[in-house]
Amino acid sequence: MKFDVKTCVRLGLTALVTYLLISYWDKVSVTIISALAPIIIGFIIAYLVNIIMCAYEKFYFPKSKKKFAKKSRRAVCMILAFLTVFAVIALVVGLVVPEFISCIQVLIEKLPKAITKLIGRLNEIEFISDDVISALSSINWQERIAQLAGIATTGVTNIVGVIISSVTAVFSGIVTGFLSLIFAIYFLLGKNKLLRQVCKVTRHYLSEKLYGKLKYIFKILNDSFHRYIVGQCIEAVILGVLCTIGMLILGLPYATMIGALIAFTALIPIVGAFLGASVGAFMILTEDPVKALIFIIYILVLQQLEGNLIYPKVVGSSIGIPAIWVLAAVTIGGGVFGVGGMLLFVPLTAAIFRIIRDDLKAKPSP
Repeated sequence: MKFDVKTCVRLGLTALVTYLLISYWDKVSVTIISALAPIIIGFIIAYLVNIIMCAYEKFYFPKSKKKFAKKSRRAVCMILAFLTVFAVIALVVGLVVPEFISCIQVLIEKLPKAITKLIGRLNEIEFISDDVISALSSINWQERIAQLAGIATTGVTNIVGVIISSVTAVFSGIVTGFLSLIFAIYFLLGKNKLLRQVCKVTRHYLSEKLYGKLKYIFKILNDSFHRYIVGQCIEAVILGVLCTIGMLILGLPYATMIGALIAFTALIPIVGAFLGASVGAFMILTEDPVKALIFIIYILVLQQLEGNLIYPKVVGSSIGIPAIWVLAAVTIGGGVFGVGGMLLFVPLTAAIFRIIRDDLKAKPSP
């Protein structure tokens, strides 16, 4: 290499930029991610909504050659897909939140009597000394619980005050969400054109062999993630239906509502059902503690069945890998990266599995 002035300047600038990136990577990465956040979030929204949108496109005059049908197909199907997502979220929130608030109110009303009854039972069995029983009995539990409720309300008020005072942060979040939605709509309406542009640019700057390999890898990744999301939704519906049917058979309250909640939270692999079950157990507790215990036992049994049989079988079949690989991917991904690892490792494992399998078929062992 000939070290002329231009080469030295380029090396110096490269070294300086590398040093600055290494030294200030935390600040630089946060700035870059913040700037790209609307595009990244918009792409994720578009990818998820596109699955529903493609399903609608198969039924919206698929064989029609009329100009109106062709031009309106994408816009109409996109609107229907967004409405479907919003309707599901609104349904779950509308079912769960009002009942959850009423359960908290009932618990506050019933808890003093329950504590007084418990103190009387403890006094009967002489398990605790008379001094402790006397001290507990002298407490006005209704007043204490009201005070705790007042403290909680004050705390919530203070939190709301802090949120209101942070107008800039809230406004920034609203703008990011709005821009993300705009990008998602743009991606969905122009997905074919954007895909052609990306393919044209990569083919121009990469060799034909490398372009072919990248296209093949991205095709496998897209297919694996698509199948995984569909399989995850099917598994969540199965779990919610089984939960509802089991609760109806056992005579437990809030069966339909808790089943919908568990189906929604089950979109988080393995542990999602436990999140919904904890809320459900609390709500049943306000009605009958014994039924809450029965519900917990039933959910534990159902969760074992779901985690070791239904989930690996349904999701594994949908993405085309053995059930043991799904279970291993969830275990390793969750252990290394938490919930995000659970969501990503299963489709990534499926993609790697298919790439290795195709490579082995292309190059059979001698």
